[in-house]
Amino acid sequence: MPDRPIVSIRFSAAEIAARVDVMAADLAAKLPADTLVVSVLKGSFVFAADLIRALSLAGADWSMDFLTLSSYGTGTESSGSVRIVRDIVDDVRDRDVLLVDDILESGLTLSFAKNLLEERGARRVSICTLLDKPMKRRTDLKADFVGFEAGDEFLVGYGLDWAHRFRGLPYIGVVEKTAP
Repeated sequence: MPDRPIVSIRFSAAEIAARVDVMAADLAAKLPADTLVVSVLKGSFVFAADLIRALSLAGADWSMDFLTLSSYGTGTESSGSVRIVRDIVDDVRDRDVLLVDDILESGLTLSFAKNLLEERGARRVSICTLLDKPMKRRTDLKADFVGFEAGDEFLVGYGLDWAHRFRGLPYIGVVEKTAP
C-alpha cells in the first residue's frame, strides 16, 4: 500500500452542498422535463447522487443511467485512450442528456462520452461537472454547468480517488505530500 498522503481541504462539505443546490436549481430551470442524467462512473457517483436528490427538491424528477469509462487506470494522468467498461441501458435517441462527471481535465473522456451519445441520436448533450481544470484541457470541450474551477493540483475526496482510494472523504482535498 502506498504511503498515506497528507490532504488539505480545498472545498469543504458545506461549500460543495451549497454549490450542488445552486447547480440543481439552474439545471432544473434550463433543461427539459424528460432529461436523462448519465453519470460517468466511478468518480461522479457521490456528486451525481447529491445532484439527483437536489434536482428532485428543485422539481426535476429525471431518470438516471450510468456509464463507466476508463482512461486512467491507477495513475494520476489520463492515458489518452478511453474505453467503455459499462454501457448505459436507456435509449438516448431524441432525448436531452445531462452528462455528469466529477472533473473535467483533459476533456478526452467527456468528449468521447458526448460524441458517443450524440452518435446514438441524443437531441442535445449537456455537460455538468463538479470540477473544471481548464489549464489541463487537451480538447476544446467546455462544460455547460460547472461547480468549481480548480488549479493544477491533485484532488481527492467526494468521489475523486487516488489509486481507487479516498473517494469517501466528505470534502475535496489537495494531496500535499505523502507521510510514511
